[in-house]
Amino acid sequence: MILVTNSCFAGFIFSLLLFWVSFFTLYNDLQQIYYQDLFCNFRGYMCYVIAFALIYSYFLQAIHSYLIVIYPTRLFWQSTKFQFFLIILTWMAAFIFACPYIITNAIIYYVDDQICQLPLNLSFLAVYNVFCIYIIPINGIVFIYLKLIRYVREMNKRVTLANTLLRAKKQLKMVFRIGIIISVFLILGVPYTIFVFMGFIASPPKYHFRIAVTFIEISTVFVMITLFKFTDPVRTSIMKRISRRPNVVAATII
Repeated sequence: MILVTNSCFAGFIFSLLLFWVSFFTLYNDLQQIYYQDLFCNFRGYMCYVIAFALIYSYFLQAIHSYLIVIYPTRLFWQSTKFQFFLIILTWMAAFIFACPYIITNAIIYYVDDQICQLPLNLSFLAVYNVFCIYIIPINGIVFIYLKLIRYVREMNKRVTLANTLLRAKKQLKMVFRIGIIISVFLILGVPYTIFVFMGFIASPPKYHFRIAVTFIEISTVFVMITLFKFTDPVRTSIMKRISRRPNVVAATII
């Protein structure tokens, strides 16, 4: 539950950040402002920080499911303290990960897109960004899912307690849902991916960041809906609060 809450929190912050970016883009367009504001580089930096924290929050959920199934007797690895430790470690890593962009002044202002981002060209930081945010966590989630499938199949072949098998299948289902959420990001993030690889060999088209950010915003909405649909405790808690409000209002009127 704590790790799921962390994913919801990271998704919410990412949504607010994208709204902040879009607001200033629209404002600069309407006011015909063609220079960066004071917080432009900071917004660019935070985009990479929160994207890192969001993707790795799902990776943490997958790791947690793996530990529950493979090491059920290691209770400390399943404890709340250990989960908090991993969350704090992930957020610290997110801020440290994006530090080279600020130190080297790699984040630049794009006049056409009214946004501050890393240039999409073949450079160490561009490869570093793709490797850290996408390749490591996504491959890690896929690896864990395949390992759990293999482990559950082996459990079916031998005599296993029903509760143990049920718990393993439940965690496998959870990792599968995480894979679906990541797939939404990847599918709607195709324009950004195309522009990244296009930047390695040629100049991306005009307004490429505007197009990419639009698709990322759409993917964030779908991810939050999917997360709400898949996360039973969160959905139940929200629905209880919503259903409780009309009763309170009715009691007040009476």
